[in-house]
Amino acid sequence: MPELPEVETVVRDLRPMLVGKRFGALKVGKLTLRRQWREEWQRHLIGPTIRAVQRRGKWILIDLDGPWLVVHLGMTGQFRVMPANEPTETHTHFVFSLSPGSEELRFRDVRRFGSISVFADQVNLDAFFAECGLGPEPFDLAKTYWREQLAKSRRCVKAVLLDQSVVAGVGNIYADESLFRAKLHPGRPACELTAREAESLRQAIVIVLNAAIRLRGSTIRDYIGGSGLRGGFQSEFQAYGRDGDPCSRCKTTMEVMRLAGRSTHYCPKCQKR
Repeated sequence: MPELPEVETVVRDLRPMLVGKRFGALKVGKLTLRRQWREEWQRHLIGPTIRAVQRRGKWILIDLDGPWLVVHLGMTGQFRVMPANEPTETHTHFVFSLSPGSEELRFRDVRRFGSISVFADQVNLDAFFAECGLGPEPFDLAKTYWREQLAKSRRCVKAVLLDQSVVAGVGNIYADESLFRAKLHPGRPACELTAREAESLRQAIVIVLNAAIRLRGSTIRDYIGGSGLRGGFQSEFQAYGRDGDPCSRCKTTMEVMRLAGRSTHYCPKCQKR
């Protein structure tokens, strides 16, 4: 599933290709995605100039000078600009023509867990994210807030990292990578972390995410950026998917366990419980 670095890469790819352009015709597929498309949304999209392409958590936000087009990639979503004369791939659910030019913005999603929605203005957009309970960005985590969130939870620290209401954008891959970097066992109750350990984890999250963004995220199966390029951070994994491999620090065999409903990879020596 695309996480923050992958979504940020899509946003950075799309920004120079979309800002200053307008949406023309819109083709909507017959199959329903996670959120039902409403026909009345189309009138908000056609005409306004695209002012900005941004990210919030794992969401892509396209600012249409009033209305907002909001996209979630789900598990297999691909959102990219392509030549209009290039054949449309199967599982393509939305095709936006772009003006000026002869290109299209296409949304393809094999498993259909992604979504595209339109919000009429900033007020409605803010209300949507408030309803979602989306937490702060990892890069904006205040020390006091982060320590308080950990201290009040008896859940394992891995579960807290995956909770989008606590911190937005971190998913399974980067939770494992951050915990490995901070040398913390993913199964430890969050409330048992010391102030020093909490701060080490806060810094590790930022370091790992920035490194992944520099390498365009991680391509495990379906993910590609907004320009069609794959990610490269998967070759830098220190924890995720490395069960059975030697730890890069101590050479102990890496292990995997199930936590918070997700496979969790760690070193039993470097990340002692």
